[in-house]
Amino acid sequence: MIASLSGTVLKVGLDTLVLGVGGVGMLVHTTPATATSVRLGQPAELATSLVVREDSLTLYGFATDDEKLVFETVQTVSGVGPRLALAMLAVHSPDAVRVALGTGDLVALTKVPGIGRKGAERLVLELKDKLGALPGSAATSAAVPLDTGEVWREQVREALVGLGWTVRQADDALDRVAPRAAEGASVSALLRAALQELGR
Repeated sequence: MIASLSGTVLKVGLDTLVLGVGGVGMLVHTTPATATSVRLGQPAELATSLVVREDSLTLYGFATDDEKLVFETVQTVSGVGPRLALAMLAVHSPDAVRVALGTGDLVALTKVPGIGRKGAERLVLELKDKLGALPGSAATSAAVPLDTGEVWREQVREALVGLGWTVRQADDALDRVAPRAAEGASVSALLRAALQELGR
């Protein structure tokens, strides 16, 4: 895995740049902000992620390790590839992505080209707990205890209905995962369990 590159900027495009490393020009896909932050003929260092496909090896470059972390983490969601992950970072900073996912801000997420409402909802439910605490908060919102009545049931039902299932289908799945709630499972874990039940 090529984790980082350090070299001379040979060419700059809108969302690509070529970095000269040891006599080799490496094409790196990046955000417009990162591309405009480097200068032709000047040294630059980028955190990189190598995406391996059957017919290609593609390098993606980032100004910070945090951008790289967000890029790689959002791709763990089914249907999110490197191009969409890069588009998220072109529209939002890593902290803005964390806030949008942690607070369920679908409006912010759907500002990214290629992400619709259902895609945004899936991102929220699968990544809410995966990118760490929100900026300025002591803990993530998922740390709210579930022993306060049936709050979890409302939250999971709303998410399932938003993803296209009927209220009845959602309630059936909720009944099946209720024992896990009694054991103290988080809302996101309960949502994943309900999705598995509905997928059977």
